[in-house]
Amino acid sequence: MSNVLIEVKNLQTHFKTEEGLVKAVDNVSFNLHRGETVGIVGESGSGKSVTSLSIMRLIPNPPGKIVGGEINFYDKDGSVTDLVKASESDMRHYRGNEISMIFQEPMTSLNPVFTCGNQVTEAIRLHQNVSKSEAKKRTIELFEKVQLPTPERMFKSYPHELSGGQKQRVMIAMAMSCNPQVLIADEPTTALDVTVQKTILQLMSDLKAEIDATIMFITHDLGVIAEIADKVIVMYKGKIVEQGNVYDIFSNPQHPYTKGLLACRPPLDKRLSKLPTVSDFMHVDENGKMTELASSVDEMIASVEITSEAHANRFKELSKKEPVLTVRNLKTYYPSGRNFFGKVTSYVKAVDDVSFDVYPGETMGLVGESGCGKTTLGRTLLRLAPAWDGEVIYKGKKILELSKPEMKELKKEMQIIFQDPYSSLNPRLTIGNAIMEPMQVHGILANDQERKDKVIELLETVSLLPHHFNRYPHEFSGGQRQRICIARALALNPKFIICDESVSALDVSVQAQVLNLLIELREKFDLTYIFISHDLSVVKFMSDRMIVMNKGKIEQMGAADEIYAKPATNYTAELISAIPKGLVSDIKTRTGN
Repeated sequence: MSNVLIEVKNLQTHFKTEEGLVKAVDNVSFNLHRGETVGIVGESGSGKSVTSLSIMRLIPNPPGKIVGGEINFYDKDGSVTDLVKASESDMRHYRGNEISMIFQEPMTSLNPVFTCGNQVTEAIRLHQNVSKSEAKKRTIELFEKVQLPTPERMFKSYPHELSGGQKQRVMIAMAMSCNPQVLIADEPTTALDVTVQKTILQLMSDLKAEIDATIMFITHDLGVIAEIADKVIVMYKGKIVEQGNVYDIFSNPQHPYTKGLLACRPPLDKRLSKLPTVSDFMHVDENGKMTELASSVDEMIASVEITSEAHANRFKELSKKEPVLTVRNLKTYYPSGRNFFGKVTSYVKAVDDVSFDVYPGETMGLVGESGCGKTTLGRTLLRLAPAWDGEVIYKGKKILELSKPEMKELKKEMQIIFQDPYSSLNPRLTIGNAIMEPMQVHGILANDQERKDKVIELLETVSLLPHHFNRYPHEFSGGQRQRICIARALALNPKFIICDESVSALDVSVQAQVLNLLIELREKFDLTYIFISHDLSVVKFMSDRMIVMNKGKIEQMGAADEIYAKPATNYTAELISAIPKGLVSDIKTRTGN
């Protein structure tokens, strides 16, 4: 055991809920060796985050409790401590000092009333006997290491003044501040741009080499695991279903769940009619008995593969019609500076002279980094953000010139699915009433009973059940909440839908289901989409054509396959190169297998 740093043996963490006992971690065993990166993958509810919180002894009690097993920490001096049995004062020594954690959501992990610098210096002074000025100096050095711009300014900045990627860097600096032996990273790149994600992964790799840390990297994205991990642990419903060398798992997965996770990532080198899902590889009955279905990832992908020519021909047919949406020289500017007299002196050009057409039945992809203007463009099209100049014409109607009553009428046809399904649903309304509300506002159908019947029909359309009508948003998973938002968008029988980062924070398995659902609905209801995302692989799968945006302007526009094959600008090429490919050949090169 000389090379083992943490030994997890038969760990069991249970939660008491209204529905009964939940075995979140069910008899889990694995080792973390010094200097290695271990990836833990699985969808939401698989137990991967609870496993990491159990190691940190951060399980809230009640309702949760570690009911069995051992977590043995092998210290440098040869001593062994079972963290399950350690006192709270002993755990304060291990947390932050020996074992650090980067949490999934940096905005909720950072205290909004303290500056970023103060929060990191607090961690340093808690574990190391240094002065306030020395702690500040070390914090600024750490901010430089994690490549934060103007570290002195960042030291004085509050979390809300930083972007998502910058906040994540602050969290990494805090986690690394005491040179821990183990760094647990819980979904540290979820919902980040691919370029920011690539930077964060490289940064963690560099810091790991610098302080010789062991990394436990938790994610639902196997592409990310392929980039950084030495070993992979696959979890499903609280259990480990497969673990081993990263090359072996990717080149020859054994468990059907692992095969499903590998197959449901949108491929960049193929064009598929639909994405395979975990349910294509396994079926679990009410008693928990699993039946294996498809046996080969390659065979499953081959069964849904279509040619690029067939996909291109689809758009050729669509483009023979008149455009459903025409955008000309659209500009959306926001004041960014004022002089002493309050006069605006400078502007942020969020959307800067953008022009394009969208054809009936088409999915137009909109991709770019955070801050490129893609969400502002989507909101401006629906008059949810004020346009500065330009034209937006939908079916011959000049949207920017319509009166409020005319715009209200048009919104029956034009809907938006927002990025965060939880914040876009009223927590006090049952999901049935949330879907019914826009129908009442617009006078759709004769009475509430007819509307309720229509809502139940919509719930079934998005693979939810009639009895879900009376449940509240908090009772659903992220993927289910996104389906609810899709059902609400469909309630008014729209023809044009803007999907704004609608799958960015979902597990790859749930993401595949939602993307397949959007394609099915497009064909069934003859919908037209603008699909906004920072994930180029998802946009490529969904789109007929694609717009790449940068700093408010269009960098490149054309067929999705063509843009990926022949990026016309350095920016587009960088976006493509930053996507984790998850290719077995790349893993072989990296690991030397």
